[in-house]
Amino acid sequence: MRATHRLVQGHTREIVAASAPRPGCRSPIFLPARISTSYAFAVATLGKRNTLGIIREASPGLYLNGGDLGEILLPRRYIPANLKPRDTLDVFVYRDSEDRLVATTETPLATVGEFAALKVVSINPKVGAFLDWGLAKDLLLPFREQERSVRVGQRVVVFIYLDPRTERIVATTRLKRHLSPDRPFYRNGQSVEVLITGATPLGYPAIVENAHPGLLYRDTVPTPLQIGQRLQAFVRNIRPDDQIDLSLNASGYQRVTSLTAQIVQALEANGGKLEFDDDSSPEAIRQKFNVSKKAFKQALGKLYKARRIQFLHPGIELIDNSNWSPGA
Repeated sequence: MRATHRLVQGHTREIVAASAPRPGCRSPIFLPARISTSYAFAVATLGKRNTLGIIREASPGLYLNGGDLGEILLPRRYIPANLKPRDTLDVFVYRDSEDRLVATTETPLATVGEFAALKVVSINPKVGAFLDWGLAKDLLLPFREQERSVRVGQRVVVFIYLDPRTERIVATTRLKRHLSPDRPFYRNGQSVEVLITGATPLGYPAIVENAHPGLLYRDTVPTPLQIGQRLQAFVRNIRPDDQIDLSLNASGYQRVTSLTAQIVQALEANGGKLEFDDDSSPEAIRQKFNVSKKAFKQALGKLYKARRIQFLHPGIELIDNSNWSPGA
């Protein structure tokens, strides 16, 4: 026989699981036993994983202590076979198709407050698209929360949040409004986790550490990236507008820093101007600086963002360098 707990008048009633099922029910079955004086009060959070205690057993399954949310049903099919005396359960809490609070031991691909790439599995012409997020009930992406129309089979990057009006968990592709308003504080060269959110001629926009906007420049990426791809990247620079320039190569940052110093020295030696810029031929760049055009453009981009140069079209010009030193 096994035991668990039931809340009775502020105490915990220990409940014994009988080996024989009650008529019309499947095991495990929880039958009243003796009163225990200890009870760990729990507060459940909708849209998150929670560790909850058992209050009582009924035909549909186990009712868990959700604190201010009240009793939360864990359907019988999710009851662990190896449940032991005094166990608590690690569950995800959400609403079923009838808006009732339910718990599951399944693990969603993302929870409330997170960005994720999810697949569109169906579209309801009245309410919106439904996304596979790893649970039996699909996640709603309302039409009003679609920045662009989506199609079945498409993987879309969304933010998952709790609708304050309906208290339902929903998704949105309007990502910018859910990014952190705080200025990012990362060190140059710091390793960060990024989620690729799109592709442009300039590069691949990304969300850095589930909080801030970033960009991987196309000419720094050796192979095409996929929307929804997660990977480790390195911070190259934080712009004044809080956008984070990223690199896939930890050593790439140091290489660019060294080349920027070389370019500044060449500008100083030539009266502050050079006829080289983004449109210069790879052969001319190689002959002058002994680097690839890709590396040269990276270095020009870094100098331009640091307001060390301006483009003359053609050529570049050094801007006041009195407070700048190579490698700064």
